[in-house]
Amino acid sequence: MRKPYPPLEPYNSGMLDVGNGHEIYWELCGNPAGKPAVFLHGGPGAGCTDDHRRLFDPDLYRILLFDQRGCGRSTPHASLESNTTWHLVDDIESLRMKFEVDKWLVLGGSWGSALALAYAQTHPDRVSELIVRGIFTLRRSELLWYYQDGASWLFPDKWQRFLDPIPDEDRGDLISAYHKRLTGTDEEAQLEAARAWSLWEGETIRLLPDEKLTDIHGSDEFALAFARIENHYFMHKGFLRDAQLLRDATKLKDIPGVIIQGRYDVATPARTAWDLHRAWPEAEFHIVDGAGHAFNEPGILHETIVATDKFATNHEI
Repeated sequence: MRKPYPPLEPYNSGMLDVGNGHEIYWELCGNPAGKPAVFLHGGPGAGCTDDHRRLFDPDLYRILLFDQRGCGRSTPHASLESNTTWHLVDDIESLRMKFEVDKWLVLGGSWGSALALAYAQTHPDRVSELIVRGIFTLRRSELLWYYQDGASWLFPDKWQRFLDPIPDEDRGDLISAYHKRLTGTDEEAQLEAARAWSLWEGETIRLLPDEKLTDIHGSDEFALAFARIENHYFMHKGFLRDAQLLRDATKLKDIPGVIIQGRYDVATPARTAWDLHRAWPEAEFHIVDGAGHAFNEPGILHETIVATDKFATNHEI
């Protein structure tokens, strides 16, 4: 079973002004002359972590990580203005051009898989390989499963805590009810909703409980950006037409790819990964038994690192 590469620090980092009042944090790790790769984090609104750097061989890859608009170290914190899928696609291109990359490997998980698909379908000539994990395409059925009725049957105790901030009369459309509170002027109600939204995901994305995830998702600063930005995207269905990312998967046929999916992923059930596999049959497809949603489930880590290792040699240093 493959393990993450050893911890490493960036050799360069900074902020990029992408317009509309937004500055995004970026960092470069690994080998400055290595194969270019960009990592797309989840959420939207989660930000990158130190462990995301460890998914690539640092001797062979030049790894770019960045915090998407409004989250992590990017500013302004928790901002919803000019924050859409297509702004983020443009930000990835701005970073590619800033660092004079012709083509790069794109790796994204969860929401990052949706953003990776959107980017690759928009700029297929700029993607050397595409690795996606915990597949999420923001179809209405996927959103309803996790935020209205579906996953709630598996976690009724945790679901009750998700319902608690919402009055009975507003529970027929929970995404909208949360949107009202997360964008309202009552700061106490906003923070209560943010914590409940964030903890619902933090406590259900791994096959077994993880106290570290609970602590991260329950912290005020993380929860506010995570919940506000995620809910904003879901209110607008990812700024996509329903099933757009699956219908446009034919644009990926010439890109070497890998699809990785946990069998017991509750946040983004395997049905969506299967649908992507059928729409993009040219990509390798791996169902990981004994794994949930999180990138650091042992089997998910193994398949991800096997995939980045496989593509690492497709570049001359």
